[in-house]
Amino acid sequence: MFKVLLWDLDNTILDFLLAEKNSLKAAFRKLNLGECTDETVKLYSSINVKHWEMLERGEIEKAQVFKLRFEEFLKEAGKSADPLELNEIYERGICDTIEFIENSYEIILSLKGKYKQYCVTNGRKDVQKDRLELSGLNKVFDGVFISDEIGYEKPDKKFFDYVLKHIIPCNKSEILIIGDSLSSDMKGGNNAGIKSCWFNPTDAQKPDSIKIDFEIKHLKDIIKILN
Repeated sequence: MFKVLLWDLDNTILDFLLAEKNSLKAAFRKLNLGECTDETVKLYSSINVKHWEMLERGEIEKAQVFKLRFEEFLKEAGKSADPLELNEIYERGICDTIEFIENSYEIILSLKGKYKQYCVTNGRKDVQKDRLELSGLNKVFDGVFISDEIGYEKPDKKFFDYVLKHIIPCNKSEILIIGDSLSSDMKGGNNAGIKSCWFNPTDAQKPDSIKIDFEIKHLKDIIKILN
């Protein structure tokens, strides 16, 4: 029986892809960079994911992610701008779109008191704190763990070692991590020795290299697993 639920934030609870799209389009308007089409957004998104995965593998530092992703994007998109200025406008704009995945807020709220629930995220500290406050999730979770504050990123075992030291005392078998990312959430669960639940709404192929204990297409299905 699980006692603790570790929830990923982006694209598990909050719709990050929508926030990404809206923020990038707004940044283009502010910097007069011309039209930002959906194809432009897809280009940026793929470059962004690539750099976050490099961070998760320990190949680059987080500060480098913010600069290098926009350097590459601007070059590929044929646009001229200061990558760090564009990054800052974009990051702050992420907070302007608070959209829940399915009925994630209601699900987490319904589980409050039955389980200890914590948010575990790799996002930028100030941005994630603002999004949690704007969404009201900061009042629902029993705690929030942000990699910026811990000093290690998911899936690093050291990130999870810190988390496990700062949650209610329990056995690892009583902890479940829920997230959409194979590289940070599911692999992180493997590294920490805890059970994992992969939120896979797109029916992506399950990898052989990562152990996944549960898989759900809809967040509401987490209730069946917990019961």
